[in-house]
Amino acid sequence: MEIESFRREVLSFYRVKGKTFPWRIIRNPYAIVVSEFMLQQTRTELVQKKYLPFLDAFPDLETLAKAPLSLLLAHWKGLGYNRRAIYLQEFARYALTRWEGTIPADPAVLQQCRGIGPYTARAIPTFAYDIPFVFIETNIRRVFLHHFFPRKEGIYDREILPWVERTLDREHPREWYYALMDYGAYLAKEFPNPNRRSKHFVRQAPFEGSRRQFRGRILSALLQAGGPLDIETLASRVSLPLDEKKQVLQELSQLLQDLSAEGFVAEEAGAYRIRDH
Repeated sequence: MEIESFRREVLSFYRVKGKTFPWRIIRNPYAIVVSEFMLQQTRTELVQKKYLPFLDAFPDLETLAKAPLSLLLAHWKGLGYNRRAIYLQEFARYALTRWEGTIPADPAVLQQCRGIGPYTARAIPTFAYDIPFVFIETNIRRVFLHHFFPRKEGIYDREILPWVERTLDREHPREWYYALMDYGAYLAKEFPNPNRRSKHFVRQAPFEGSRRQFRGRILSALLQAGGPLDIETLASRVSLPLDEKKQVLQELSQLLQDLSAEGFVAEEAGAYRIRDH
């Protein structure tokens, strides 16, 4: 497919069916950072519900950096992958101490922070400052597989990225990537998922019954309690799908150890609470 005709098709779709999200309207670099952390592995519909209330609670780097972890997790609840909330707060503190409260435009600098990989490190300056960096994510990948690799299997991102670079609108990269993402979301509904032909495709494991689900239940129980809970009280509130009490306590103990190591939970005299940061 010719590059110009490809661009016309993508932009024609976007002009008619492009989506409006609050993070596309706000130009504040901090707000863009928040949106990019939230959008990692979370559907836009969920992020849309949580985004503006989160910014109301934490309107700037300073407020976020000083926030108690319990308050941060309460506002993050429902987005999943709570580790991102800790990474986002770490980013705020890093920006204040290392970058004088600014958001860098250099992907290599941004990638010094936990929770920021190659995509996020390029998406932040592109959407915050309209800088034409080359990057790929699931919807973008879907578009290029559909149009430029229609009959190939096992395609690496390194094969797709040159096409992303060739077609990039360097004068208006922000709008171009919005268009690609919206078009990719449309393709997912109208065609068999092209991303299955990617070498990087991984089928997401079920959430129901997963360790991730029970980690979330533990944090929810501790947030609701507002103070320390012993392990037996926690076990009664988390409902692990195990028959024997001994098994339940062993599994719960392991989950609590993991949450403690990751900075979520503190243990005092056999009771557990959300850690104060």
